Amino acid sequence: MLKIAIYGKGGIGKSTVTSNLAAAFASLGKKVIQIGCDPKADSTINLLGGVPLKPVMNYMREYDEDPETIEDIARVGFGDVLCIETGGPTPGLGCAGRGIIATFNLLEDLELFEICNPDVVLYDVLGDVVCGGFAAPIREGYAEKVLIVTSGEKMALYAANNINSAVKNFEDRSYAKVFGIIMNRRNVENEEEKVRAFADSVGLPIVGDIPRDHDINRFEDMGKTVIEGNPDLPISQRFFNLAKRLLETEE
Repeated sequence: MLKIAIYGKGGIGKSTVTSNLAAAFASLGKKVIQIGCDPKADSTINLLGGVPLKPVMNYMREYDEDPETIEDIARVGFGDVLCIETGGPTPGLGCAGRGIIATFNLLEDLELFEICNPDVVLYDVLGDVVCGGFAAPIREGYAEKVLIVTSGEKMALYAANNINSAVKNFEDRSYAKVFGIIMNRRNVENEEEKVRAFADSVGLPIVGDIPRDHDINRFEDMGKTVIEGNPDLPISQRFFNLAKRLLETEE
């Protein structure tokens, strides 16, 4: 099983990258689960036709009990990707990181991975603050590889450095390791030079290069990934190439 956590600063494009990767893996014949680990709970929306999924934490608040089956908290999207959103607490009340931990414990109780037996699991994780809850995918053994999404913007690179440092804190415990950096371009001045300089400084490869492409926004307005919208587009091939590269490392 290929288990990947995708981190990055809020708003940097993690969900776009994650959902397109999920769609690419699915189109390559893999059984995929995508778990959104962000209180905004919008990670899987473009796999679900633009219709938001009720987060696990919302379900637990609404019904005041744990769900009994996976179907209570999940929905199948494009390519039969199983979509789950952790969600978070009521705004201003409680810690979002604890919502991730509670959800992961619940998924273990429901035997998600044993029942679904996926080929690929993707975790889409907010990386502005790598606290205990948001670090759960890398320190509890859920993920094996970490991808860091960044642009050439100063705060995105700052967050990327924090994420890399956080992962290194656990590298002697056989937890997840950073596989590489995905450059999600914002067309800032000297962007490639800035990202490559950062990558070289921390000893990480740039494993994906996603150009700023209007087709991404065009299909997201339709509630789709570019993989679903048109798998033959050059931007779609970027995601397919990254998916294939990740599968090759697993093999």
